[in-house]
Amino acid sequence: MFKGRPTKVILAPEARDQFDNLNKIVCDEISKGIISSDHQTILDSLKQKIELLRDNPEYGFHIPKDRIPKIYIKDYGVNNLWKVNLSLAWRIVYTIRGSDVEIISLILDIFDHDEYNKKFGYKKK
Repeated sequence: MFKGRPTKVILAPEARDQFDNLNKIVCDEISKGIISSDHQTILDSLKQKIELLRDNPEYGFHIPKDRIPKIYIKDYGVNNLWKVNLSLAWRIVYTIRGSDVEIISLILDIFDHDEYNKKFGYKKK
């Protein structure tokens, strides 16, 4: 519950693909006896942050409206955008949707820092 309403976290198709791919890599690693890797660290961090978003959709950092990539506006009608930092400089980008009934954190992307910079048009220094 957040502000008296139930919450849930949903992954957009692109984020679902990213999550599933990461999960597959980790399963493959574990089947090969690898018990610690960057992929496993990122997946653990991702699962932990999803739980935090279930408790508090405003957990992340709010991204100013003028920095919202146009692709998110076009594809999802986004008018608010948030990010959560994961381990190893990975990021979750999500929007919050709400009604009188529930609040939804819609995860749009899960990516590394370089992909985040490309999506937001940041240049390397």
